[in-house]
Amino acid sequence: MAKPTGFLEFARKLPTRRPVEERVHDWLEVYEDFPVGHLKNQAARCMDCGIPFCHQGCPLGNIIPDWNDLVYRDKWRDAIDRLHATNNFPEFTGRLCPAPCEAACVLGINNDPVTIKQVELTIIERAWSEGWIEPEPATLKTGKTVAVIGSGPAGLACAQQLARAGHSVTVFEREDRIGGLLRYGIPDFKMEKRFIDRRLAQMEAEGVAFRPSTHIGVNIDVRELVTQFDALCLTGGATQARDLDVPGRQLAGVHFAMEYLPMQNRRNAGDEIPEERFISARDKRVIILGGGDTGADCLGTALRQGAREVLQYELLPRPPASRPDENPWPTWPNIYRVSSAHEEGGVRDYSILTKHLAGRDGTLTTLHGVRVEFVNEGGRQVMREVPGTEFEEPVDLLLLAMGFLGPEKTGMIDQLGLDLTERGNVKADENKMTSVPGVFTAGDMTRGQSLIVWAIAEGRAAARGIDEYLMGETQLPGN
Repeated sequence: MAKPTGFLEFARKLPTRRPVEERVHDWLEVYEDFPVGHLKNQAARCMDCGIPFCHQGCPLGNIIPDWNDLVYRDKWRDAIDRLHATNNFPEFTGRLCPAPCEAACVLGINNDPVTIKQVELTIIERAWSEGWIEPEPATLKTGKTVAVIGSGPAGLACAQQLARAGHSVTVFEREDRIGGLLRYGIPDFKMEKRFIDRRLAQMEAEGVAFRPSTHIGVNIDVRELVTQFDALCLTGGATQARDLDVPGRQLAGVHFAMEYLPMQNRRNAGDEIPEERFISARDKRVIILGGGDTGADCLGTALRQGAREVLQYELLPRPPASRPDENPWPTWPNIYRVSSAHEEGGVRDYSILTKHLAGRDGTLTTLHGVRVEFVNEGGRQVMREVPGTEFEEPVDLLLLAMGFLGPEKTGMIDQLGLDLTERGNVKADENKMTSVPGVFTAGDMTRGQSLIVWAIAEGRAAARGIDEYLMGETQLPGN
């Protein structure tokens, strides 16, 4: 235990966000550096519980009390070894994970939880700055080949684990750069892409080959890879976006979030995109449909682009400020949250249903909506429109950030004839193998839309399954 009285002496403290008036004019990450002295105090708050529920909250099974103690004792080199034992990419999770471990922290029963996420991020950044992160190539090669299709966190974690086990791994990506949604779906103000690039350099030095601009299932039939590689792992994500099925959807000015966000990331990376193709919020009245993280990403992006006004609508009611009785610890608290983007501007509104869209000369001008309420009918919640609450809002740009319905079925899934779950995800057994022998899957493709920690955990689990399939046994860890 780092400090037996730490949780009594120190209050929870988080890094400071840069001033709004400064950060909305750039694409740099929003947080300022967190002093090491503050961080050690935060690590000291960990109670090293007899039953560490933070382990249960973390899909990766991160050994959180251990590295909290090591940070407090200034044993940073040991801390990064303990962190890397369960997590390939703590620099990603430390920036992007919503921290279910903190929601499960025992201290959070009647106090503020330990700042686990910030301790994790500081450990990995200290390790990079000290030069402790080096390639770990396999000492022996197996002669087996594996194709990983999709280069998001699940695919990258799977590829790194397999390469370190001695297999020859090739990662295929349909976009022109490696990284999946980490690269093009996450705005730079949440994670600058240099952090992806330095990890990719490590993986290349470990023997992983990257093949961007290769759309398996479209440019290359996935069945060709089945004959060329000893095993495949499909990590293409849950990229089928939920659409808005209302009159007027076809009007110009209506876009999916994943049409909008990648363009700005590409421009930040130096790509030249003609103005007539670029989706910009500059001087526009923007409405975002969807109140989750993707909606907040759209909000922060629109504000930085110079939107005149931004409204964010959510179909569900506004969450409570604190845990309701039916949402007890250690479950994830469904509460009202204010992200960095929400601090910067825009107006959020809840319990709103879009009825139809209107326009002029084929271009969007107006959203017609109505307020709704959710009532209990026979033990289930039913949505009803509230009479007399119909309204219309002028809008120049409508962004659809309403979540995802699962993986795209055309292409790889159809070509392989894979079995699907009732929810339309790729079905896999306990070793992450699909209904086709030698073809595995991981991440959102099999789980559905989920968290980055689940993606990395899935990728590691698939790597273990593939290694055992190829070699008859495996020494790779399971999470």
